Amino acid sequence: MKLYNSLGRRIETFTPADQGLVRLYSCGPTVYSYAHIGNLRAYTFADTLRRALLWKGWQVEHVINITDVGHAVAEAELGEDKLEVAAERERRTVEELAETYTQAFFADLAALNILPAQHYPRATHYVSEMIAFAERLVERGFTYEIPSGLYFDTSKDPGYGALGLVDASGQLEGARVEQVPGRRAKTDFALWRAEAPGQIRAMRWNSPWGWGAPGWHLECSVMSMELLGEHLDIHTGGVDHRQLHHVNEIAQSEAYLGDGKPWVPLWMHNEFLRLGEAKMAKSAGKALTISELRDQGYHPQAFRLFLLGGHYRTQLDFTLPALDSAQATLRKLVRRVKALGPLPEVETAEQAYAAAGDDATRAVLAQIDEAISTDLNTPRVLAVLQDALRDSALSTASQALIVAASYAVLGLPSGDLDVTSTADVDTAAVDKLVAERELARAAKDFARADAVRDELKRLGVQVTDTPEGPVWDRV
Repeated sequence: MKLYNSLGRRIETFTPADQGLVRLYSCGPTVYSYAHIGNLRAYTFADTLRRALLWKGWQVEHVINITDVGHAVAEAELGEDKLEVAAERERRTVEELAETYTQAFFADLAALNILPAQHYPRATHYVSEMIAFAERLVERGFTYEIPSGLYFDTSKDPGYGALGLVDASGQLEGARVEQVPGRRAKTDFALWRAEAPGQIRAMRWNSPWGWGAPGWHLECSVMSMELLGEHLDIHTGGVDHRQLHHVNEIAQSEAYLGDGKPWVPLWMHNEFLRLGEAKMAKSAGKALTISELRDQGYHPQAFRLFLLGGHYRTQLDFTLPALDSAQATLRKLVRRVKALGPLPEVETAEQAYAAAGDDATRAVLAQIDEAISTDLNTPRVLAVLQDALRDSALSTASQALIVAASYAVLGLPSGDLDVTSTADVDTAAVDKLVAERELARAAKDFARADAVRDELKRLGVQVTDTPEGPVWDRV
């Protein structure tokens, strides 16, 4: 299996430290608001990675953290905590706020058919472990204390910034401009954020450095090691974490371990989902949620299919016409797959090959395997699936097996999906009209094609043209 490693910016052959188990950590949400669809690209990507690893026959232990303290507004060192600000705005306790948005996050994951992680640690449950972690860094000489808290001294780490391509002068791409009195270098970061004189935070703990709260970067290092062991196999997150958050995780973790080994050998990052010319972000006021897409008539699986249609390392432009096309494709796929009957249960390549009854089927399975094993090439898997469903030389049983294998790596659900409404519609008559329209279009009789479309509209049917052919639905 070949995967792109952000650490070094190259494709590498992946081999876990333990041949039977992959230790996978994904940076989770800061639960001060609903996750928007740009946020959810990261978890759809991580889920695709996990399914690909399962397909290759590995077991996967997956951790997604819940940040319910420590994440300052604008990723600042001295700023207010995002949850405290949101709780005050919504006139709720921090605990109530965190629980509301954590449960909403879980609902979004379920809607997108994302496999539940084995662990969802909450940062507030690991503060004592974070303090102990920071104390060890103090003992090892990697820290200094100033009035605003305990800081990691990046000058003590000669390899600092390799992941984010930080240059030797310590200039970070998109570096923070925040002025922190006493901080020795702007790349130095807070391990513990002390309360300012006269300040009493809503979330506060006592520590050797006074009352305060842990730094955001500290949380992931501590929770991952507590649940997965000192070294992980793969760490994932959005590309926005690659330049700062993950750089600092590496620095403090390798300083803590002091064993001369990479804390995590493989780092994987998904690119942004863009709306217009900018990345989707709550702060920009351009955030859409899964619930809002549902309210507009889109099935969550249509959004997943839209994401899978682009490579995870490619920026995706989100538009409603693009989502319309994905939903139309999903509807056609659901109808086509339903006609195949029950799908076999397939999770691994070994299971799929064992169930294949002929060389033609095995050849298609090999294409799926090659695509997903080449840095998660989901667009190629989708193309192979569509070609197989159009191949009349393949038996129904072979097509069902190929669908099951494709769905295993893509995460599309094999059960019934309510993505089409055909009640009170003569489906045979509609199919005949759609076919007639296609013949008219092929003959360049566009007047007749338009007339048929108008007739379909009068029947309450909408036709959407997709690269795979026309798809219709009741409106």
